[in-house]
Amino acid sequence: MPLFSSSHFRRCFRQWKKLLLLFLIGLLIHPLGSAIAQTTDANPAETVFNTATASYVTPSGDSIERISNSIAVETSERIIDPGGRLLGCDGQPLGSYAGFSMTLYEPDASGLDIGNLVTLTPTTGGDSIAPNLANINPFPLSPEGRYNFLLDTNASLLSPVNAGLTQTDANAQYILAINPPDDGLYTERRVLIEMLGITGTANSGLLSYRATSLDGNPISVDGETTLTRTVSIANAETQVLTFFEFGIESVICEAQQVEITKSADRSAAQPGDTVIYRLTIRSRSTVDVDTVVALDTLPVGFELLPDTVSGQLGDLPVTVTTTMRGNSIGFSIAELMSPEQTLNIIYAVRLTPDALRGSGENSVIVTATRTDNGFDLQDGPSVHRINLEQGILSDCGTLIGRVFEDKNFDGEQQTGEAGIPNAVIFLDDGNRVVTDADGLFSVQKMLPGNRTGTLDLESLPGYTLASNLRFNERNSRSRLVRLAPGGLVRMNFGVTPTFEEKE
Repeated sequence: MPLFSSSHFRRCFRQWKKLLLLFLIGLLIHPLGSAIAQTTDANPAETVFNTATASYVTPSGDSIERISNSIAVETSERIIDPGGRLLGCDGQPLGSYAGFSMTLYEPDASGLDIGNLVTLTPTTGGDSIAPNLANINPFPLSPEGRYNFLLDTNASLLSPVNAGLTQTDANAQYILAINPPDDGLYTERRVLIEMLGITGTANSGLLSYRATSLDGNPISVDGETTLTRTVSIANAETQVLTFFEFGIESVICEAQQVEITKSADRSAAQPGDTVIYRLTIRSRSTVDVDTVVALDTLPVGFELLPDTVSGQLGDLPVTVTTTMRGNSIGFSIAELMSPEQTLNIIYAVRLTPDALRGSGENSVIVTATRTDNGFDLQDGPSVHRINLEQGILSDCGTLIGRVFEDKNFDGEQQTGEAGIPNAVIFLDDGNRVVTDADGLFSVQKMLPGNRTGTLDLESLPGYTLASNLRFNERNSRSRLVRLAPGGLVRMNFGVTPTFEEKE
């Protein structure tokens, strides 16, 4: 009887083909030497080629060898390091990572601020992944700026926003804090991490998550403030725990890459004075910056004198372009600013009487753009305050007026139109004024604003209000005027006799 029957051979061959297919699929999904978890990012399409060889002995004792056709699989995503790394603002490693650490928190009840530290499952031996071999939290950055955290698919979370979820469930949220040393060059950064869910099985699948900057600054060297990553989860048959390895490549920039200060040639001024301002802009960036714009918001009553604007970049004069919108003034230059270079912008303003209505306080901000990665830079506001003095003016104004006989009903007094004495006008502030022998009246030190006066016809027996043929609003016993600070305004009333005297 032969060692193998034909039916037995066919059955073995089918099993061999099945194993070979699984082996090929395994090579495509989990290449030899891969880490416990892998991330993918959007890179240009790549083609993976795979072949397999096999040999066996037939029942007749013949040795057979076979090699498969080359299998080409095009993938739009390239396998990259699943761990994270912190880079400088220019996309290059920092000179030193001493004092830097990464901390993973659960959000508080608001979902936007940090809550409790995430409790990570400790790792040893075969479960460990460098550089965070013990899976500690916080984790001091390695000398290369690398870090990683292992999240346990079976570990529960405690925050109210994560109630009932495990560490890798869809909708689970974390806040990753980038903690700089206390030398003042950098400030803490925070990134919101949102789990998007697992496809496949819990032990062999793909998990996606989204990272969003909480400070509005870019996360990556490409300028992204939000990015999505997908990683694979290792097979639990090869290790005690099933882990998802988490880490993003992020950037941290110097806390202040551009700086602005504002000063003036005096601390106090009064209407009519001219004040000279100086804006001093310093580049603290490690690379050139361009599109430098200073936006200055002037107080009420401060008027720019356009011909006085000048600029100096370093030791050389520079043209400053001025744009105005209301009381906001934009100053910009076309030149680049080198690291540690200083730009001075000088201009003058004149104070009008309206300045007494304002605070004398103005503020300026500066914006610029890094030339290497296009990141936006900003500083300010820098605030300067001028103490306002009344000088020869007062914020109070003066009201003058006349009550007269309006013979031609035009509302204006002409020659031959006599003033009416002893007429009474009641003002909106409760004051009562009486016209003199020429029908004139005046009130000094009135508060500015909208003021009204009403003619008391009972104080003018034999007269009534004259019809105004030009302005309908003057066919009323009341007048409304606008009194500016330190200003002068007129309030007239035309009257006419109610009867003609007999000759």
